[in-house]
Amino acid sequence: MSVIVVGLNHRSVPLPLLERMTVPRQRIPKALHDLRGRDDVSEAVVLSTCNRTEIYAHAERFHGAVGDIRDFLSELGSLAPEDFADHLYQFHDAGAVAHLFTVAAGVDSAVLGETEILGQVKGAWELAVAEGATGPVLNMLFRHALEVGKRVRTETAISRHITSVSQAAVALAVERLGSLQGRRVLVLGAGDTGGGMVASLSDAGVSEVLVANRTWERAEALALRVGGRAVRLADVPATLAEVDLLLTSTGASSVLVDHGDLEPVVAARAGRPLLIVDVAVPRDVDPGAAELPGVTLLDMDDLRAFAEGGRVERRREVTRARDLIDDEVSRYREAITTRQVAPLVTALRSRVDELRAAELDRHGRRLDASQRELVEAVTRAVAAKLLHEPTVRLKDAAGTQRGERLSEALRDLFDL
Repeated sequence: MSVIVVGLNHRSVPLPLLERMTVPRQRIPKALHDLRGRDDVSEAVVLSTCNRTEIYAHAERFHGAVGDIRDFLSELGSLAPEDFADHLYQFHDAGAVAHLFTVAAGVDSAVLGETEILGQVKGAWELAVAEGATGPVLNMLFRHALEVGKRVRTETAISRHITSVSQAAVALAVERLGSLQGRRVLVLGAGDTGGGMVASLSDAGVSEVLVANRTWERAEALALRVGGRAVRLADVPATLAEVDLLLTSTGASSVLVDHGDLEPVVAARAGRPLLIVDVAVPRDVDPGAAELPGVTLLDMDDLRAFAEGGRVERRREVTRARDLIDDEVSRYREAITTRQVAPLVTALRSRVDELRAAELDRHGRRLDASQRELVEAVTRAVAAKLLHEPTVRLKDAAGTQRGERLSEALRDLFDL
C-alpha cells in the first residue's frame, strides 16, 4: 500500500476550474466517507483552501486509488475527467510526503511562508480523524507534517513580512490606492481570513471598518475588536455606496455580490471609484463587476501575481526551507522503517535462529564441546549473511508499494 496525493492548485489550474473543485467545509465529512467507500482508498484527508484542493490517501493500489480520486473530483465538479485530468498532479510515497511537508511549510503557497496554511492542514487532518477517515499511516504523516511546518518557520526567515492571504490582500489594496489612511472599508466575511484582514486594517490608518457576515454575532464580535461597526448582509449593497474598499473572503459556494447588485451602487457613487479585493474561492463577487465604470475588481490571480515579488526577495530562504524539508522526509522514512519493518526483521531473524538452533540441537549429540561451539559460530555467520541483503532491501523499500510486497512475501514464505 502507498501514500498518495492527487490534487489541483493555483499553479496547475485556472481560477474558474479551481472554484468548481473547491470542497466547502460543511461538505468535507460527506466527501471523506465517499472516498473511504471507494475500492482502493483505505484512509483519506481532504485539504481544500483558496489555493488548492488535494486528496491525501493511503492506497490499496496506486493506479486504482488515483482513478478513485479522479472519479470523486469529476463528481465534485460535475465535469468529465478529460476536462481536468491534464491539470491534476499526483505524487506517491516519498514524493507525496515531500509535497505535504512543502505545503505545511508554506513553500507551495501563493503567499510564500503564509501562516494560515499550517492551521488549514491541521484542521483538515483533525476533521478526517473525527470522521474516522484516517488510520495509523496518515495520522503519523500529518503529525510529522505539522512538526515540519513549525520547524521551517522557526529555523528560516520564510515567514517574515507578509505571511498570510489576509495581509497580502490588504497590502495589495494599499498598493492600488496608495494608502488606506482615512479610507472606509467593508470586510465581507468574519472567518479566519476576514479576521486577519480586520487585524491588518487596524494598523493601516483607516477611518472606519465595517464587517458583514452571514452570522450577525460573528460580525459584531469582529467589528468590536477594532472599534468598527457590523453590517447586515442585506445592507451590503447600500453600504458599498459609501465605502472606498471592499475586502471579501467568505466560504460561500456561490456569488454574494453580483453585477446587478453593483449597478445601482455605481450610480449612487457619482463617479467615485470602488476597489474590490475578492480572495474567496469560489469568488464572492461576480467577475462581470469589473466591467462597471469606476469598479476595480481584483481576485486571487491578482493577489498571486502581487505576492510573487516577495517570493523573489526570499529565494534564499526557500532554498533553506527545502533543505530542511528534505531532511525531514529522510527522518520520516526512517521512522516508517522503524515502525513497519523493524518488527518484521526481528521476527524473520528470530524464525531463522529458531530453525538453526533446533537443527543444531538435533545433531549436536555427535559433537564435542569445541565442535559444537565452532558449528554454532559458523551457522550464526551463515544465517547473518543470508539475511543481510533481504533486510537491507526491506528497509530501503519501507513505506512504498515495493516494501509492502516484500513484507507480504516474507510473511507468507516464513509464516511470520
